[in-house]
Amino acid sequence: MGVKLVRIDDRLIHGQVATTWIKNYEIEQVLIINDKAANDPIQKSVVGLAAPPGVKVMIFGVNQFINILKKSEIKKSTMLLFTTSTDVLKIVESGLVDIKEVNAGGMRFNDTRKRLTKAISVTPEEEQAFVKMMDKGIKINVQMVPKDTSVDFKTLI
Repeated sequence: MGVKLVRIDDRLIHGQVATTWIKNYEIEQVLIINDKAANDPIQKSVVGLAAPPGVKVMIFGVNQFINILKKSEIKKSTMLLFTTSTDVLKIVESGLVDIKEVNAGGMRFNDTRKRLTKAISVTPEEEQAFVKMMDKGIKINVQMVPKDTSVDFKTLI
């Protein structure tokens, strides 16, 4: 049990996550780690609607999640879902979760981001967070759905 999948997807829970990733990893709970979502009452009220029946969804701010990890361990089969690599790095640097691999599935392009693939665009800070995680031995793969070929993030930068 414990953390089965760490995914970055700025769309949070949507069809691909609900129908493929959760099913493939036999996820019992999805923990969304994002300050903006944690402080948005509307997002908090609807985010669980996209999850399959029986899958619990909870939202935490980054520091809130770190404080929870200090008091208890993750016992259920869990997906940690983030919107940015910088938030993942904060959790990694807390030393409270042993993250060996991160799946990057969606970071949308905008004027402040450099496009790396059709689905992944990064700010300089986000790119640096990915580099720091790789320097710590964490494997970063880019993959929209499990049946797609996984691309090693190292080949993109």
